Amino acid sequence: MSRFAARSFFRLLPDWRRRKALLWLLPVFAVSAVAAYDFDRLQQLLVARFGVGQVPLLQEWRRVLADAAAPKLNERQKLTRINDFFNRRIEFLEDQVIWAQSDYWATPLETIGQGRADCEDYAIIKYYSLKDAGISQNKLRLVYVKARIDGPGGPRLQAHMVLAYYPTPDAEPLVLDNLIPEIRTASQRKDLHPVFSFNSEAIWSGVAGDSAKGRGGTGQLSRWQDLLNRARSEGFE
Repeated sequence: MSRFAARSFFRLLPDWRRRKALLWLLPVFAVSAVAAYDFDRLQQLLVARFGVGQVPLLQEWRRVLADAAAPKLNERQKLTRINDFFNRRIEFLEDQVIWAQSDYWATPLETIGQGRADCEDYAIIKYYSLKDAGISQNKLRLVYVKARIDGPGGPRLQAHMVLAYYPTPDAEPLVLDNLIPEIRTASQRKDLHPVFSFNSEAIWSGVAGDSAKGRGGTGQLSRWQDLLNRARSEGFE
């Protein structure tokens, strides 16, 4: 029901029914205001570029976003729904296998279209999904880290990316990752050595909520700026 139709409908009701109807419809309007992505258009773009094979995954994502946007969920529950979905449904592969490039940052639609992702792609699609679910981008940062990976020859450091969530500006962040599916606090992730963090608005020299913003904004990170532009052309803000 559109807002105009709702107003017309309310005018025909007695006062007590009007109040009752408004209380019932408020959650519907709240979800609609949050879930901003045009999935009909996204499906057209997906089919044109990747064919029909990934349409079911796109529709799954749509249902997960609608569920995560529900007012009954708190922010920690939203994090869990989004994090679990992508860690479960998207296959991890290197960019060289997926894109025949050494380093490519995929838009959310490209990740769904491939059904595969590397670490940056997981962090990016979780970031956009949580924003759509109603979490302020001020609470979200993508974090470039050095991850300690244990292998046959012993531990080694590898470039990696995760998504961090800050309940408050001075709070210890929670880490959403594809290496360890469980959401943990930053202090519990001894295997990660953060380098810098960023979101759609700024780049920070560190990962603390009160760390200094870098000069020049997101333009300092050309690969991220390119991703933002490509995602925006697909309908992601």
